[in-house]
Amino acid sequence: MKFRRKIREELSINITPLIDVVFLLLIFFMVTTTFNRETRLLVNLPEANAEAAESVPDQIEIIVAREGNYSINGRVLVDARIETLMRGLELESGGDRSLPVLLVADAEATHQSVVTAMDAIGQSGFTRLNIATQRTPDGTVPPAVN
Repeated sequence: MKFRRKIREELSINITPLIDVVFLLLIFFMVTTTFNRETRLLVNLPEANAEAAESVPDQIEIIVAREGNYSINGRVLVDARIETLMRGLELESGGDRSLPVLLVADAEATHQSVVTAMDAIGQSGFTRLNIATQRTPDGTVPPAVN
């Protein structure tokens, strides 16, 4: 007896719905993602071959001492809290947030005290921040410490 053989179709997986789902997920994440601009300070970084900058008469100078104490335009603050620093900036600027701020930190000052000063400058609404460096006695800028 001769049996009839069935002709089998070749099996295939249709991936079109999978691609549709992936594209929908991609579009969903692109639409729901928010992009925030976190940096609000314009920071002028020192260059190794830069000449000594002339002092600007209308600027606020913040000095961070080795112990973490702050002084604004030569006046030492009573404590090292960020609120005190922000209040000192407000009094010294007279409400003018367009004044440039010069941040001078001791080489032995803690990183936290410098970041606190930068945070106070940013929270107070200042957008022009200059960070001062000091040349070595032979006239070169000291190398960065890794």
